[in-house]
Amino acid sequence: MAWTWQTAVFFAAIAASLLAMTLWEWVRPGGHPRHGVLGLTTTRGDRLFISLLAAAYIHLGWLALATGPLWMASLIALAVALLVFLFV
Repeated sequence: MAWTWQTAVFFAAIAASLLAMTLWEWVRPGGHPRHGVLGLTTTRGDRLFISLLAAAYIHLGWLALATGPLWMASLIALAVALLVFLFV
């Protein structure tokens, strides 16, 4: 894998999301589980994990099927993460 500044930003964003989730859990512990549209009972950490997996698959799919710039896949992944946190 080529370590470019874009790759560094991608991994820094993952690290920042894990740090933000850790701080959120420290400030407001619990993250009461909720039953979402997928029929799963999830916590904040579960929703973050689903969002990170979705982001990985969106980026891989984009690389395989699309010809546009990769930042568009990142915007799609952010939108999916927002939807996951709101509805899952």
